[in-house]
Amino acid sequence: MCARKSVSSDTRSRRDVLQAGLLGAGAWALGRPGLEPEAPAAEGGEQGYIDAHVHVWTPDTERYPLASGYTKNDMAIPSFTPEELFAHARPCGVTRIVLIQMSYYEFDNSYMLDMIQKHQGVFSGVAVIDRDAKPRQTMLELAERGVRGFRIRPGEHPPDRWLDGEGMAAMWKCGAERGLAMCPLIDPEYLPAVDRMCERFPQTPVVVDHFARIGADGVVREADLDNLCRMARHRGAHVKVSAFYALGKKAAPYLDLGPMIRRVLDAFGPQRLMWASDGPWQVMNGHHYKDSIELVRSRLDFLTDDDRQWLLHRTAERVFFS
Repeated sequence: MCARKSVSSDTRSRRDVLQAGLLGAGAWALGRPGLEPEAPAAEGGEQGYIDAHVHVWTPDTERYPLASGYTKNDMAIPSFTPEELFAHARPCGVTRIVLIQMSYYEFDNSYMLDMIQKHQGVFSGVAVIDRDAKPRQTMLELAERGVRGFRIRPGEHPPDRWLDGEGMAAMWKCGAERGLAMCPLIDPEYLPAVDRMCERFPQTPVVVDHFARIGADGVVREADLDNLCRMARHRGAHVKVSAFYALGKKAAPYLDLGPMIRRVLDAFGPQRLMWASDGPWQVMNGHHYKDSIELVRSRLDFLTDDDRQWLLHRTAERVFFS
């Protein structure tokens, strides 16, 4: 775990310079009109907080079949529908949510898309597609249905080669052209390949899930954090401050994760960080949704009110709801 150090005026100054540079850039890395950061709002914003990472699924496997190789026994819990999600999120002031395609359905994004349509204005989506099957065409079609990002995973590919290939390059190019985010779910050793792709496609928005799972084995290593924070030089790179139940000590109130959060905050600035619960896992095995949001909303004294606005609302709105 990186040692806790005081947030000196010099550190704050560096962050202020970084933030000013991002705001002055208007549409940050994309060069697209209409993506300028909005004016500050009241806590939570007029429309409430945004949870930037939740999975939903249904027990209705006749209407929404599971992918080959999956059975109902593979589900973490039998059901986690939007209605079940709302019971946790709404009491905490969360009114909009980014849905992440669940692996149980693989490339069939139907359930997520139907929920986006059913609850219009509430959900944005991150889909999963086959990188080798007309990825550009598929991305454009899904973008018309409320998808604003695409989850990418290494699978069986080695850390230094997992982003190779024409299909992946086509995805990153389309992401740059249309402002569609690449959302890697990775372990720390896969970060250098993402860093190289950010160099190759500087206009592509990237949102790294769950701190790149740094600390999943209980230890937050400085070298891993160095690799993650090195990506801050890419204007389109973002990090999800999320999955607290699975990192570090893995126990509420999750204060042991404070130094890691402060490290990425000082590197990226709040405009490129977004909070997320990673439901339903954040509400299983003795963990609670409220403990996740409260770590950012009230339990980290180094966060300013403006920081909290970006982490809990404004960053996710800009990236996933614009």
